[in-house]
Amino acid sequence: MANNPGARKAIRKIAARTEVNKARRSRVRTFVRKFEEALTGGNAEAAKAAFVVAQSELMRAVSKGVVHKNTGSRKVSRLAAQLKKLATA
Repeated sequence: MANNPGARKAIRKIAARTEVNKARRSRVRTFVRKFEEALTGGNAEAAKAAFVVAQSELMRAVSKGVVHKNTGSRKVSRLAAQLKKLATA
């Protein structure tokens, strides 16, 4: 366990950061889920609007350091491919 004040403070900071990151990750998942629901609904306009929001939320998570840059780009790319598939169908 932490034996000095600096280590105790580090533990508190890590706990606080973990809570914030958990909330941000949850927020990203929510918007991705809303996009997927719009996609399964078959409404291209709703899916496009949900995609824009999900994409910005993913990139925001990247800028905050919650998600790695490549992971965010990969997820956005896959969502865009699903949207394109719906538009062509």
